[in-house]
Amino acid sequence: MPETPPAPTPTAGRSFTSEFRVRYAETDAMAVAHHATYPVWFEVGRSDLMRELGLPYSEIEARGYYLMLSGLHVQYRRAARYDDRLQLTTRVCELRSRTLKFSYELRRLAEDGAAPELLATGETHHIATDRTYRPARMPDDVLERLRP
Repeated sequence: MPETPPAPTPTAGRSFTSEFRVRYAETDAMAVAHHATYPVWFEVGRSDLMRELGLPYSEIEARGYYLMLSGLHVQYRRAARYDDRLQLTTRVCELRSRTLKFSYELRRLAEDGAAPELLATGETHHIATDRTYRPARMPDDVLERLRP
């Protein structure tokens, strides 16, 4: 029977660790995860972290704000492959009244219990806007929950 990965678990500070497997649809003909999939995984981690902090994106948008992506960086170190068990740690690493930066560490979990292998690191930069897409100051309660 296939092993079910554990549910996401909170980590210290304003960070969160998500676990998932590389799906076949995310790979190329060589069973290697396509480079464009990593930002999608970052979004999974970011969404998990925001939910854990009590700030799901749906709530932020219902309050009239968007956290628009303004920058993305990925440093690829090793290839993720089909069915690899991955662990993604997402952190709030910089916070200002109108901007937010998340950092990411993606690791492959070894089936034999060995230390996880670092596959990629990255950052996303976001700017808070109102519904007209103009930069806006995030509400104080949102800033407080995001503060590292």
